[in-house]
Amino acid sequence: MGRDGSGVKSASQSSIEITFTYRGQRCRERLPLKPTPANLKRAEQHRAAILHAIATNSFDYASTFPHSKNAAKFADIQGDVLFLENYLEKWLDSRKPELKASGYDGYRKIIFGKLIPAFGHLRLTEIKRSHIREALSQQTCSNKTLANIQSPLRKALDDALNDDLIESNPLAGWTYSKLDAPAKRVKIDPFSKEEQAAILEAATGQVRNLVQFALWTGLRTSEYVALDWSDVDFMRGVIIIDKALTQKATEAETTKTFSGQREVKLLGPALDALNAQKQFTYLAGKEVFQNPATGERWTGDQPIRKRMFEPLLKRARVRYRNPYQTRHTYASMMLSAGEHPMWVAKQMGHSDWTMIARVYGKWMPDADTQAGSRAEQLFGNDNNKTTNLRKPA
Repeated sequence: MGRDGSGVKSASQSSIEITFTYRGQRCRERLPLKPTPANLKRAEQHRAAILHAIATNSFDYASTFPHSKNAAKFADIQGDVLFLENYLEKWLDSRKPELKASGYDGYRKIIFGKLIPAFGHLRLTEIKRSHIREALSQQTCSNKTLANIQSPLRKALDDALNDDLIESNPLAGWTYSKLDAPAKRVKIDPFSKEEQAAILEAATGQVRNLVQFALWTGLRTSEYVALDWSDVDFMRGVIIIDKALTQKATEAETTKTFSGQREVKLLGPALDALNAQKQFTYLAGKEVFQNPATGERWTGDQPIRKRMFEPLLKRARVRYRNPYQTRHTYASMMLSAGEHPMWVAKQMGHSDWTMIARVYGKWMPDADTQAGSRAEQLFGNDNNKTTNLRKPA
């Protein structure tokens, strides 16, 4: 049983083993102490304290031996012995098959860059709102970024709750936020009619076709990169948008939102661009637009920006804006021409037109001074008219 029946013995040159009985089972644990006479005495005292805690029903195996395999065996709640670092790593691996590549990469960066450094040393059952509030209050970022940091932690803890690893989720119904500076407005900087003409004049081949198509469909970069010829319905004059290819993805994925899945009307210039593009990629029947330098599908926004858009705008002597401004250009053209905001919203993949009004409001025509007159003509009658003339006394 150990030294003079004390339940304590030397286990190695750097450790001492203590033996005790807990819940009817014999347990052995090692203490990282050199087996000197003084340390053996300390080990006996430690064992005596454990026996007293067991006798008074106050012994916490996980707190006393947090890294022991026995701790999990005796834990009433498994979260008492699981550290957040280990749990989050395993949770992320389990979620990988159901996450898009960009979503998985975002979660990975948050978990390893933010959550594990801040909370990895805590056991699942230890994390409280106070820990989250204290850690996030030190972050110099917007409330949107703070919410993004909390999102994977909330989902991981929800799964832990469903698996009976914890009794409650401290993030349930609560999100830490702080007083935020006014949100930066989306930078809308569309290309003018003259700039568009200069850009298209400086472009040739597939590059010209892609730019003209982007200007007249308003697609996101990730959407026209993922576009295949099978998504083009020439008979109905529409393109079907149901997938996107982001920088982190190795293949096209479904659009981020349900409203993002849509049909976009092919206006004349966009249809012309597709017809001109046929000579390059149509017979292969796969991607519509290719990187002319590689003969393969564009792999995302970055190569388009660096290898195509920057040099093109420089040749056209047009002030640089990123490729996403072609989408803003489309919206501003449609609204300036008086197209209905709801139609524009649906074309662009928004669920309603409030975002369109908020972001592109200055391109929307002023209120129609004749608004309502058509309803008066159709539904008005003499009984609806009023007069300010008084009858003579």
